[in-house]
Amino acid sequence: MDIKTICVVGAGQMGRQIALLCAVSGFETYCSYTSPGTYEKAKDFVAGWLPKQRAKEKLTDAQVEFVNGHLHFVNSLEEAAKNADFVIETILENLEIKRRVFAQLDKFAPPHAILATNSSYLVSSKIADVTSRPDKVLNMHFFNPALIMKTVEVVKGPHVSDETFETTVELTRAIGKTPAKVEKEIYGFLCNRIFSVLTKEACYLLDQGIASIEDIDTAIKGAFGHPMGPFELLDMTGIDLEHNLGMERFRETGNLADRPSPSLTERYGRGDYGRKTGKGYYEYEKK
Repeated sequence: MDIKTICVVGAGQMGRQIALLCAVSGFETYCSYTSPGTYEKAKDFVAGWLPKQRAKEKLTDAQVEFVNGHLHFVNSLEEAAKNADFVIETILENLEIKRRVFAQLDKFAPPHAILATNSSYLVSSKIADVTSRPDKVLNMHFFNPALIMKTVEVVKGPHVSDETFETTVELTRAIGKTPAKVEKEIYGFLCNRIFSVLTKEACYLLDQGIASIEDIDTAIKGAFGHPMGPFELLDMTGIDLEHNLGMERFRETGNLADRPSPSLTERYGRGDYGRKTGKGYYEYEKK
């Protein structure tokens, strides 16, 4: 593996964490953003996170110094990607937008660069054809919060070369994560396919008035030993994300069963996206 510079596309909740993780792991890291507000949040997040980790002795002074000198937030996709050996895209779960961004990345990034998408569900074969390097386009799926969750799904689509796949697996280990190798492409990969079944049934039980949000979460945690119930997890990952994924799937299949549940759609329509907005299935103290 000869990766020195990493480009992260998007400085939102996932993007800034992945960029910070790459920099802490010793890589020159460029993270692109599109809005000043996103940049300010990302900058504040890094400024607050580093001293806390140093105080807990989870980071050394040398690591903190490296991050401060080698993590760059830039308002230009071209600048972020032009010297990259590896690119990780973390933008909105919308296939049309991702295809547009990957077409740009193919022009901006060096020919040898691997282009990975952090999509939670969308397979890379639906994106790879807009580039001149389909063998170097694949899924590298982190879980939220990316700085804490250990597993990263690496997905080998039919177009992905063995070299690309193994390099991505090696990079996953190099940033301190555990790769879950997915040998064949499938919508939703491993964890989200299982999670979506649980979430769909939990929403159905709620929509039918069979049990409350609290009782469903309590039952799942107590019976299965899960640290969080399905509604708690939806609030953490983002109701907007889950709704957009459901709508993307529905547009693709036309199957009414793939539409987001009424309880999810209702909260999405109100802008109650979970922890990030202070309210979702539960209410949270706004910071």
